[in-house]
Amino acid sequence: MLAWFNARHWRRLLTLAGALVLIVASGNWAAQHELQSKTVALRQAAAAHVLGLRGLVEKHDFLPYAAARHPDVQALLSTPHDAALQRRVNAYFADLQRTTGAAALFLIDRAGLTLAASNWQLPSSFVGESYRQRPYFENALQGQRGLFYGLGLTTGQSGLFIAEAVRVHGVILGVVAVKISLEPLQAAWMRGSDPVVLRDGHGIVFLSAVPEWLFHSIQPVSAADLRWIGSHRQYGSRERFAVLPWRREPAADTGGFVLHTTVQGQRRELFALDTPLPELGWTLTVTTDMKEVVQARQAALMLSALAVALLLLGILYWQLREKRFVEQRAARLELERRVEERTRDLEEAHSFRKAMEDSLLVGMRARDAAGTIIYVNPALCAMVGYTAEELLGRRPPYPYWHPDDLEKQARESDEVLQGRATPQGFESRIRHKDGRDVITMVYTAPLVDAQGVHRGWMSSVVDITAQKQAEARQRDQELRLARSARLASVGEMASTLAHELNQPLMALSNFAIAARALAAQGATDMLAGTLDEIVEQSRRASEIVKRVRVFINPQRAHYESLRMENVISHAALLLKPELQRHGVQLQLLLDDAAAPVRGDTVLLEQVLVNLIHNALHAMQGQPAPCRTITLTCQRVEQLVSISVADSGPGIPPEQREQIFAPFFTTKPDGLGLGLNICRTIIEAHGGAMTVDDRAGGGAVFTFTLPVEP
Repeated sequence: MLAWFNARHWRRLLTLAGALVLIVASGNWAAQHELQSKTVALRQAAAAHVLGLRGLVEKHDFLPYAAARHPDVQALLSTPHDAALQRRVNAYFADLQRTTGAAALFLIDRAGLTLAASNWQLPSSFVGESYRQRPYFENALQGQRGLFYGLGLTTGQSGLFIAEAVRVHGVILGVVAVKISLEPLQAAWMRGSDPVVLRDGHGIVFLSAVPEWLFHSIQPVSAADLRWIGSHRQYGSRERFAVLPWRREPAADTGGFVLHTTVQGQRRELFALDTPLPELGWTLTVTTDMKEVVQARQAALMLSALAVALLLLGILYWQLREKRFVEQRAARLELERRVEERTRDLEEAHSFRKAMEDSLLVGMRARDAAGTIIYVNPALCAMVGYTAEELLGRRPPYPYWHPDDLEKQARESDEVLQGRATPQGFESRIRHKDGRDVITMVYTAPLVDAQGVHRGWMSSVVDITAQKQAEARQRDQELRLARSARLASVGEMASTLAHELNQPLMALSNFAIAARALAAQGATDMLAGTLDEIVEQSRRASEIVKRVRVFINPQRAHYESLRMENVISHAALLLKPELQRHGVQLQLLLDDAAAPVRGDTVLLEQVLVNLIHNALHAMQGQPAPCRTITLTCQRVEQLVSISVADSGPGIPPEQREQIFAPFFTTKPDGLGLGLNICRTIIEAHGGAMTVDDRAGGGAVFTFTLPVEP
């Protein structure tokens, strides 16, 4: 009897244990099944968020590249003080910002100083600010694509910065950067019921649907990372980042984890999934409430317990029939409610993903392994002119292929379908339905479904027609500028020759008049000297022609060792008759005129003649006793300084900056080339020329020449 009791007791215990195991197993199965369903939903939500992020970046990714090739942008880096050019670049950036919806565009020189910005007219303008410590500036200056998220140094507003180097003839002159605001995306996340979090490579949350999680880290930030963040001021003046109030538990066979945390002061249990974005260096975390998993477990436990109870308590079936019916009905209503909620959530997620796809400016096209088009977005339809119904189901050749490039496009399509597409993309010319040509860049990647099965190929198509047209216009403009420069050089050379020959020709005329007068008086001795001067001036005119040719071909220059006292004496002798005729006294103060210099005697003589002649004309309105020109020559260290000072009215301050400019003159019959030519000759000899006011009135023109070692 005792043995029978023990056997029955053990059977009851084993039955109860089996029932408990069955109940627990069913609950675990229901919870795991619900977790799998939520994993699929989270992956779809993550894919939609990732597509939105990438689409936002790709929408503006071309802006710095295109702006960096604008001729005004490149010209402003070469001439940063050109106010008119700066205004054009500011207006160009402002127009791009309004058209594309970017937060800001700005141009930085190599020193990190902002020269132009789309917000130049606002109090928070970037113009004049330095961003040399920003990583996107450092990367772009090294020829790399700059990508950086952080708080703005000027506005304090967060944003994603994309930077591109500005190259002119292969040399990096500066950086063009575009700022993209992610705040609308964060606002959309905050309207949702489930938290979404985006963190950087250091584990710091910089975008979140839960405001109290912002600028918190998933783990303690290392000292090296803190120094890097502080030195680049990624998050303003923040130096410490508290650890998030998260407790993570891995969820087996799902790839996600259970998150125990606090949201707005309430304890919550969330199921989360991380999605890395390696091209941006970020990690996206999407979550959903674990309430439904708990409810599924409870419902499964309840149903299994009920089934076990029915098996064990079959004799009570009729008594419990009504109660079981009520419970089943309640369970069915709860299940229907949950199904409706899930259906509504899936429809909202699908509608949101469809809205994101339709808002893309980049054309998207999906093809199966055989090349049949299975998906196109509105941007691609607008690009080719065909509706989605006209494209779906089509196989190569597609209707938008250019008739002149059919073989090339067929070859490129075969390369893509065989998995040999280049990650850099390729350029393709297509024919719009209305007959116009469209130039595109095509980027292709494998199309893999949620189960990891390769379904075909997804292509991104970018319209670069405007960029190509801009490049063609730029090349045409460069050709016209080169032609204009050559014509200007020819005109300046002709004017230079005319100006330089004026002096010896005028001297020839004076000597010829004197020779005729001497011949009439029979003064043969003086006549011979005058004729010698005529020959000398003819030789000098010939030398001037040769020296002008030196400007065309510098290899023909005739440089020799000389002393400035000889050049000064000969120039004074040439101008002696004209100085006497105008009652002007030339005072020579030659302290160090014997210092040796290396140069062209005729060209240096022309500089002195021109400066003395200009001083003579500047004193035409002065009284006779005041007409004195002082020519000083002295040595200053390794330079010889020659000054020509007059006692005329001087040069007004507003004209001093342009006194050496070509074609600027104060003489009614002047060409405005003399001082420009003089400075060119002195600079060709390694010296410099300046102009200053003379104490007591008048002007002083000074030029220096290096002393020959």
